[in-house]
Amino acid sequence: MAVGTLVSRALGFIRSWLLILALGLGSTVADTFVNANNLPNLIFLLVAGGVFNSVLVPQIIKASKARDGGADYISRLLTLGVLVMLVLTAAVTLAAPWVMQLTTSGYSPPQLAIATVFAFWCLPQIFFYGLYALLTQVLNAHGAFGPAMWAPIVNNVVAIAGLGMFVWIFGANRTNPHSLDNWTGGHTFMIAGMSTLGVVIQTALLMLPVLRLRLGLSPRFGWRGVGLGAAARLGAWTLATTAVGQLTFLYVMKVASQPGAERERLQEAGNPLWQQVPGNTVLEIASQLYLLPHSIIALSLATVLFNRMTEASQAGDRAGVREALSHGLRTMAVATVFAALALFALAAPLGMFFSGGRASDGVMLAQTLSILALSTPFMSANFMMARVFYAKEDARTPFKIQLWLAILNVVGAFVIQYLPARYIIFAIAGLYTVGNVLSVVLSSHYLRRQLGHLDGAHVARSYIRMGYAATGSAIVGAVAVGLLGGYNPSGFIWSSNFAALAAIVIIAVPMLIAYFVLLRVFHVTEVRDLLRPILGRVGGRLGLGDAAPSPARSTHDAGAAAGSRGEPSEPPITAAITTISNDTGIIPRISGQFDPVMYRARPTSPTPERLPGRRSFQGPPGENPNFPED
Repeated sequence: MAVGTLVSRALGFIRSWLLILALGLGSTVADTFVNANNLPNLIFLLVAGGVFNSVLVPQIIKASKARDGGADYISRLLTLGVLVMLVLTAAVTLAAPWVMQLTTSGYSPPQLAIATVFAFWCLPQIFFYGLYALLTQVLNAHGAFGPAMWAPIVNNVVAIAGLGMFVWIFGANRTNPHSLDNWTGGHTFMIAGMSTLGVVIQTALLMLPVLRLRLGLSPRFGWRGVGLGAAARLGAWTLATTAVGQLTFLYVMKVASQPGAERERLQEAGNPLWQQVPGNTVLEIASQLYLLPHSIIALSLATVLFNRMTEASQAGDRAGVREALSHGLRTMAVATVFAALALFALAAPLGMFFSGGRASDGVMLAQTLSILALSTPFMSANFMMARVFYAKEDARTPFKIQLWLAILNVVGAFVIQYLPARYIIFAIAGLYTVGNVLSVVLSSHYLRRQLGHLDGAHVARSYIRMGYAATGSAIVGAVAVGLLGGYNPSGFIWSSNFAALAAIVIIAVPMLIAYFVLLRVFHVTEVRDLLRPILGRVGGRLGLGDAAPSPARSTHDAGAAAGSRGEPSEPPITAAITTISNDTGIIPRISGQFDPVMYRARPTSPTPERLPGRRSFQGPPGENPNFPED
């Protein structure tokens, strides 16, 4: 699973790089496509994502424990899910012109026309996102975790092939600029059509492993008495949290579409200032870069520790919950604190590498990334804290946090829209950063009420030591960037994409060495907890036995004190499976790409309550013995 996720992330960056090569980072066409391609994921999460999370997914997991594997029950849920997604997709696709008008701002008629065409091609992805989520949960519930991790790789390969053909047939944007005036149906198919085809194939690939389960799934109707009403009532707060978050994000993205429209007007008027106006594509690529450490390290670690938090919470063990939270915050900080300062130091070469070959675009991307990067630890810390609320089955508190963040973002975006166009994207990046910090403040406040304290002194000491080590590493990186011309417009780094890539590789090595040396100097022992699973696997494959022996599980009190300065370490992290949860905080969506990592099944108790005791129940509400409240 971990390898599949890493490969998918790597291919995702290749896909983004090719998109920028094909369309340009600061081009109107790129901004228009990003807006349209973001919509399917956003609309799915807004309208159906919360329903799948809080209603259908838990039911699938429970039903899979039945003697027959939940065949009849799951068939009914899948039938309902497919019908809902078909109706939703058809309605939204037919309404594409109005959807684009509602979600963009300042578009000229030609730009809005192309945006609508992109939307017609991209919006059918909604159905396949929903089907993918359902099939993933069926597989997860039956212990088949790999297919959902590897299927997105094929999606990226298809999209990469389309972008490669686009560059081969129509040329790269730098040598053959693509604009609204010379855009054709062939261009649209290679970009939007292949993007949707990748999502279709990604979903189709999950059909084979589902069929191998031999569950006897088939379309079945009749949903009275199966418990969906009770589950929906229990998930009402989750649904509300999802709705608030997605509506807020749609509004922020509407404001983010303004600069692209203004840049198009400046370019048509011959005003050279158009080259200094970043659009939402810049924000999207910067978001991908700063989300990388979170998606690989923090999300995986939180997924694993959620099991421990759930067990401790169900046992009424506040110290156990606190230990798991403290361990998670400190362990992931080894990666996220370094990533924040490393991205800040390497912003120039990273910006140039993803610029499509134009230095002015690279500068805008580097500036946006610098603003976002420093909030990486806060975003991941809030994600970990949110696991505690879900482990305690507290969906109301995340809604409160999301509501405060929504107020911040709506008010902030409303003010930002009146700024000069060249500053809007930078201001939105700043809004993300402020939101990530605020989310940690709010989560800490509510968690202290529930847990008494959060082992704050210990966590703070660890973060400070890691901060010292990461700062030293960043200084090494900043000096190296300067030596390679990163602060000189005519320097080596700004000469080409591949010069920037070479600089990244050259600089990253001494930065990593400096970081690990300084971690040892400052006695940061959490690094062993982060690396132990990797070292253990490598050692096992090399025949070295347990390359990183794990200590026995400490008591809660000892575990809470574990970490820096040689204290006992926590037990090693092992593979686990967890469920969709709607998270607070501001996490920008990535280029409309469906993220399977967010659709893992939440652990359930060994004997789930209210498990359907027979294949199906058809009867009046309230008479189902398995779901008496329905």
